[in-house]
Amino acid sequence: MEFFTWVVIVIALCIFMAYNRASLSTFSLAFIALMALGTFLDIVSFFGWFFFAIIAIPLNVSSIRKEYISAPLLKVFRSIMPDMSTTEQEAIDAGTTWFEAELFKGNPNWTKLHNYPKPRLSAEELAFLNGPVEEVCAMTNDWEVTHELADLSPEVWQYLKDKKFFAMIIKKEFGGLDFSAFAQSRVLQKLSSVSSVLASTVGVPNSLGPAELLQHYGTEEQKNYYLPRLATGEEIPCFALTSPEAGSDASSIPDFGVVCKGEFEGKEVLGMKLTWDKRYITLAPVATVLGLAFKLRDPDHLIGEKDDYGITCALIPTDIEGVITGRRHFPLNIPFQNGPTQGNEVFVPLDFIIGGAEMAGQGWRMLVECLSVGRAITLPSNSTGGVKSLALATGAYARIRRQFKLSIGKMEGVQEPLARIGGNAYLMDAVTTMSTGAIDLGEKPSVISAIAKYHLTEKMRQCVSDAMDIHGGKGICMGKGNYLARNYQGAPIAITVEGANILTRSMIIYGQGAIRCHPYVLAEIAAAKNEDAKEALDDFDHALFGHIGFSISNICRSLWFSFTGSRLQKTPFSDQTTRYYQLLNRFSSNLAMLSDISMATLGGELKRKERISARLGDVLSYLYLASATLKRYNDEGRQIEDFPLVQWALEDSLYKIQEAIDDLISNFPNKGVALFLRFTIFPLGTWLQKPSDAIDQKVAEILQTPSETRSRIGKWQYLKRDPAFPMGQLEQTLEDIVACEPIYTKACKGLGKYLPFYKLNLVAEEALAAGIITQEEADLLSKTEIGRKAAIDVDDFDSEDLRLKK
Repeated sequence: MEFFTWVVIVIALCIFMAYNRASLSTFSLAFIALMALGTFLDIVSFFGWFFFAIIAIPLNVSSIRKEYISAPLLKVFRSIMPDMSTTEQEAIDAGTTWFEAELFKGNPNWTKLHNYPKPRLSAEELAFLNGPVEEVCAMTNDWEVTHELADLSPEVWQYLKDKKFFAMIIKKEFGGLDFSAFAQSRVLQKLSSVSSVLASTVGVPNSLGPAELLQHYGTEEQKNYYLPRLATGEEIPCFALTSPEAGSDASSIPDFGVVCKGEFEGKEVLGMKLTWDKRYITLAPVATVLGLAFKLRDPDHLIGEKDDYGITCALIPTDIEGVITGRRHFPLNIPFQNGPTQGNEVFVPLDFIIGGAEMAGQGWRMLVECLSVGRAITLPSNSTGGVKSLALATGAYARIRRQFKLSIGKMEGVQEPLARIGGNAYLMDAVTTMSTGAIDLGEKPSVISAIAKYHLTEKMRQCVSDAMDIHGGKGICMGKGNYLARNYQGAPIAITVEGANILTRSMIIYGQGAIRCHPYVLAEIAAAKNEDAKEALDDFDHALFGHIGFSISNICRSLWFSFTGSRLQKTPFSDQTTRYYQLLNRFSSNLAMLSDISMATLGGELKRKERISARLGDVLSYLYLASATLKRYNDEGRQIEDFPLVQWALEDSLYKIQEAIDDLISNFPNKGVALFLRFTIFPLGTWLQKPSDAIDQKVAEILQTPSETRSRIGKWQYLKRDPAFPMGQLEQTLEDIVACEPIYTKACKGLGKYLPFYKLNLVAEEALAAGIITQEEADLLSKTEIGRKAAIDVDDFDSEDLRLKK
């Protein structure tokens, strides 16, 4: 019995030390103390000490450990480590890690999360949002843009240039606005509530492109010439990366340049002959300066000893002879300026390379470093802005539109998709706020940018489909009054550009995240590549044993959380969010354990097991989305009225984490390992559910009822009560409907009969004549009827108007 008790104590000590991530030396000292106590109690014999010494001495004496354990394992690690190309290495090295690294540790520091400052607009940024942005929204008619002009109007183009919309990213010393990433996001969100063409046109020059590349890598001469001209709109930029043969695999572009001597502007200079064929290039049809990515060759060694320098970026004025600006592409009826560009042996001086000749071959590094910022702003912001506006519009429509004698928003079938729209609108705004806040703190979050781009564009696609289902015929009939159809048509565009979503999910999020965010993997890889044998062994030994301890800890933590329901942990707040922090801690430990076991059992094969990688990426992603939701709730003062939105977003994210883990285990190639994982993570089975019907109903009601919570969902969106802007009309009609409902009820009771909730002007006349309502109330009913009818009406056309006219 004493021996059995002793074994239980030993196991308990192991779990306790591993759970708390004790160091190897602390672990060993604790066992020495326990062994001494066992000897005193006559439980541990000489053989027990001998067995302990055989294990403990090699582990704790560094010279023995390195020679007999770490060195052989380093050799094995080098043999199984997957090959990594230069472009892959540069992509992994690009950017920085931020809170997503905490989520990989298995024990996120929530205090750190909540201590990050809440992003805020400066007075200048707020004035721009409430001034020029509001004005250009009022100037833009999306039906005119998409159906009549296939472009922004000349007046809008000029206004964008005059007010420096293309210069939000450019520093003030060059005449730019130098706005924060958070401010850029808010501007794009507001523009997207009016027109996706408008938002895209403004977003691209402020994202990955010549201005961004020049500010980071350009020569002083290049900066001083181009940046002021870009700031005023004198130059319109585009950036040409994608080729017909290289889309998502951008590093494989076939476009090339050859270093040679030639004549430029009457002088013989050292330059390059460039040949390219690019497509899908936004702003290419109107660009005056072309940022071009190509592979540079130097067969005659005119600039160095290498034959091939690799991807290089240059700035090419589009009026140079030989530059061909192709005709426009027409992406899904969303006619932002997009098209091909070509050139065949176009000669330009070598100093057209961004940063000069010394930056030859540095183009891929430049691109992935800048993309880690831009990809977190433009598409996530455009998607979020669109969903926020649709959340308000769809909620209003669901309250206004009646079928079967009640508002369709009261139907449970409608409440389900309506709740998805509202919950995702809250979550998406939380993610863009937190991600742009990270950029403004100096981060270049490459993993976060991939998460935001993939998940927010996918959520936008889901939400716009849900909105279309709720609107029915109102959504499918095109015309000036349709605020939904163009978003529905254009949803796949955001899914496709800046890295196709399939690729982003299956290769990039976890492919970068596992190496960049894991506390030890990057150090192990760096040690394995180190040619200094002693330094490599020292570094590998330190990383390896830290990694082993980390892995054991996460297995113990995962087991403990599984059998305790993760209910015994301390959390930052003791309120309705407590359980969510506990579950996120549990899944964070599960992610860390799953990552280590997947890498250990699959090795280099994990790189090719894209669906395993995708599911691990989903776990990391939804941990991040949930964290952003919790931070938003805290930053906004923990408004209890907002809690149904928080609850929906968190429970949806947690359910999807559970789904991803369950699918991963079910499809894990090694079935023995899969059994171990299921026992460790889900010993009692899966248990989390989707947001309940009751939560759906609360979220749906929020979208249909004017309130401060509803206003926070649509904060800073364009909602002007303009007859030419259908969403603004809807907001006014919603308020009128809410005000009219008690008047209508009073009229029905006074008249002693039920009247349908339409033709409210006739209800007003009858009730007024009977003296049941006042003239003011009658006027409101009549006004509301006009708005109600406009909300449900659709446009119609003469057949001639629908024919293509040339």
